[in-house]
Amino acid sequence: MNARFIVPAAIFAAIFAFQPAHAEPEIRRTDLLKNQISVPNKEVVQVRVDFAPGAFAGNHKHPGEEIAYVLEGSLEYKLEGREAVTLNTGQSLFIPDGAAHSARNVGSGKASELATYVVTSNAKLVEPVK
Repeated sequence: MNARFIVPAAIFAAIFAFQPAHAEPEIRRTDLLKNQISVPNKEVVQVRVDFAPGAFAGNHKHPGEEIAYVLEGSLEYKLEGREAVTLNTGQSLFIPDGAAHSARNVGSGKASELATYVVTSNAKLVEPVK
C-alpha cells in the first residue's frame, strides 16, 4: 500500500479510537472583557459560559470574587460549606475569593451565565479543585 494513504488513515483511526464512548456535555466559555481597574494588581474579567443540557463544571476556584448572573435556563451551584442553590434566568450569585464551587445545568434545555470576576491581574482564571 502507498504510505501517503496508510499514515493519514492510521492517524484518523487513532483519533477516533481514543474518543470517549460517552463524552461529557459541552461547556463553552466566551471571553468578553478583560481590563485593569483602579485597585492595584486587580482586573475585571467578564465571560459568557454556555452549558449544554446536563453539563457540569466540576469543583474549581478563582483568584478573586465572581458574580454569576444566569442569562438563560437553570443552573445549580454548590459552594464549599453551603447548601446547593438553583438559580433561574435573571438571578445572580456572589462567589467569594478562592471559594471552591461547581455548577450544573439542571434544566431541560441549554443554560448560560454571565460571569464577572474581580481577580488578581494576570493570574490563571480557573483552577481545578479536587
